[in-house]
Amino acid sequence: MSLATPAKLRRLQRALYATAKRDPARRFHVLYDKVWREDILAHAFALSRENGGAPGVDGVTFAQIETYGVARWLGELREEVRTGCYTPQPVRRVMIPKSGGVGQRPLGIPTIREADFDEAAYGYRPRRSAHDAIRIVHKALDDGRTEVVDADLSQYFDTIPHAALMTCLARRISDGRMLHVLKMWLKAPVAEPDERGAQRMSGGKRATRGTPQGGVVSPLLANIYMHRYIKAFRRYGLDQKYGAQLVTYADDLVVLCRHGAQEVLEKTRGWMASIGLALNEGKTCVRNARCESFDFLGYTFGPMYSPRTGGRYNGARPSKKAIASIKGAIRRRLRTGNHAPWAEVVSRLNRTVRGWAAYFCYGSLAKARHDVQLHLYHSVRRFLRRRHKLAGPGYRQFPVAAVFGELGVLALDRLPRLAAANAARETRPRAG
Repeated sequence: MSLATPAKLRRLQRALYATAKRDPARRFHVLYDKVWREDILAHAFALSRENGGAPGVDGVTFAQIETYGVARWLGELREEVRTGCYTPQPVRRVMIPKSGGVGQRPLGIPTIREADFDEAAYGYRPRRSAHDAIRIVHKALDDGRTEVVDADLSQYFDTIPHAALMTCLARRISDGRMLHVLKMWLKAPVAEPDERGAQRMSGGKRATRGTPQGGVVSPLLANIYMHRYIKAFRRYGLDQKYGAQLVTYADDLVVLCRHGAQEVLEKTRGWMASIGLALNEGKTCVRNARCESFDFLGYTFGPMYSPRTGGRYNGARPSKKAIASIKGAIRRRLRTGNHAPWAEVVSRLNRTVRGWAAYFCYGSLAKARHDVQLHLYHSVRRFLRRRHKLAGPGYRQFPVAAVFGELGVLALDRLPRLAAANAARETRPRAG
């Protein structure tokens, strides 16, 4: 259960949001004193504690802070911020799975700029999720928007221009001390392991591009800069001219058009270049979703066929990369040399599988879940056969019913799924 925002802080957030929404040209002059308010710092600490945040470059853990005294530690931090002595430490960069567990991205009090954001943006926003974006994409296909700009930004988080981003921030914030803190966060050095595992530093004061992923404001800054593209999209009426539906999630974006997708791609390429960004040309293309598939947020969208009737429909399913990703994660959990007690092994294994299934719970799931569950069974069987030094394959000692029963391994086919955005419409029987 997530930690509830205190009522006083919620009132502040709502007041800032309402003011910003009511007056799009309003600049906010007094914000810095909100940063070091006791209740805000205490809630920020509690959220980090609940999320199990890892230590930064200083190696200080939550347990050490609690031994030292949380109130004492927060009081010292508050005084540093209040007096202007605060300097952000280097950001410790680690790699985490992207949404849906496909690939990796670096890991890193957005009420004012949240009021500016467009409905096309779904990433890192309250009451919006990747599943919402996936539903919208699926519905757009079913509504006939089947010319798809499948766009991939080249190293988006690492190439956002600092000067242009600060100009965006200054359009809404005139509090110089607040802008100074934001710039310090933007210029914070990044500590990350090199190929040999040694720590190396990048970024810092000389950096002119990139948001330090791992920094608390990195997702917000990334959304703010992407908003420049979304504004251009709206200003020039691409949604009306091409019947286009734009959907963005952080650096992932697709444009689903009724017609003219190639023109939309050319305009997108030009706008991105004008704001200092670039498309990854090797991964960016136009797809005809009536006969081609495309991937977005770990799902594959496109024409699919009912195994029962052979009818074609516009579907969404876990992508091949997503399935390969969870299979790899299962193998790592059950690696040779894992001598942990079985209760610990199965607990961690189930956590991994449950997390994947919680994300991939939408669309056409039967085939993917069956594939993953089969892999899960055979991986567990082989693991237990090795552990118990059995001569044979272990099918008799560890049958399916035992693995997903008394041995406690989570069965994917018993897990819930989300309803589709709209009922799939079968259009014709499969030829042949």
